[in-house]
Amino acid sequence: MRNAFPLASYVLLEDPDLIARIRSDPHGFLHEIRLPVILDEIQNVPELFNYIRSRIDADPDSKGRWFFTGSQESPLMKGVSESMAGRIAVLQLLPFSIEERPDMTMLSGGFPEIANQPASARLWFQSYIQTYLERDIRQVSMVSDLPTFRRFLMLCASRSGQMLNKTDMAAPLGVSVPTVSAWINILEITCQINLIYPFYENFGKRLVKSPKLYFSDSGLLCHLLGIDSEEQLKRSPFLGHVYEGLVASEIIKKMVNTGRARQLYYFRDRQGLEVDFIVPVSAMELAVIEAKASMTVTPDMAGPMARFIGSASRYQSRGYIVHQTVKHVQTEPVSPGIRAVSITGLLESLYLE
Repeated sequence: MRNAFPLASYVLLEDPDLIARIRSDPHGFLHEIRLPVILDEIQNVPELFNYIRSRIDADPDSKGRWFFTGSQESPLMKGVSESMAGRIAVLQLLPFSIEERPDMTMLSGGFPEIANQPASARLWFQSYIQTYLERDIRQVSMVSDLPTFRRFLMLCASRSGQMLNKTDMAAPLGVSVPTVSAWINILEITCQINLIYPFYENFGKRLVKSPKLYFSDSGLLCHLLGIDSEEQLKRSPFLGHVYEGLVASEIIKKMVNTGRARQLYYFRDRQGLEVDFIVPVSAMELAVIEAKASMTVTPDMAGPMARFIGSASRYQSRGYIVHQTVKHVQTEPVSPGIRAVSITGLLESLYLE
């Protein structure tokens, strides 16, 4: 943010003495500020929003000269929605995408700290989880049993890429289904997971209704699964699910970073036909996507997509098999209307064709 707006003054709202001074004299603090200003970690002083709102209303020319940033989305958004509705534009900053960091891997994920110091990944993830549990979770919810919540986080990691079954998750934890629902909601609003919902359309089939759970960051997922090296990941039974989650996360980042709504779905009917991801590119156009952790693509991999495309004849559909490749982009046709591409190739072509 400071690089994007180098002329703006900057205040980091973390020092306890500064926070105490602001709370005792908010008008005095704001009077000393030179606009434009970046107020970083403003969720630590949510009381400021009301005073800033009054200043913006009294001086419309000051609009666009206040920048609020925070590392805890839930407390920040709570203050924004309660005090600044209609006066603010909200931008969500996700971890690095593969378009921003082409050297990103499943093992590293997209957190900037890991990109800068990959050798310290294990220690950083350990610290991140501890901070997340003890600070962020307590900020959003009155979770009193943190050890059980930690086990729940590990259980979610082992179920990444699967349909969400709350009853099945509640039993080994010894908690109720409503508790699992509340904890899933916490993980979602704190951006730890993505829930991908089924694509509903009248194809003359009975469709499943449960969402699929994916971790937002593949590096964090690998850490929770105890995967510390590329060799371990290659041998892991979770490799396919980790790769699938990476593809889902990259598609969502593409949508968020280009100002589009999050519209990512999967398809599965009760006869066993399943497609990993469906993206509505326009009102009558679909991108149908299969994620394969293999570097080799075979024609039989296109079978489920071809069957889905055939049953969704009212749409104009194009299919992609996204797979690991040493090339930047692959465009080999696998079958009519279906191509094999790298993740980068998918992202480049998703909204351009």
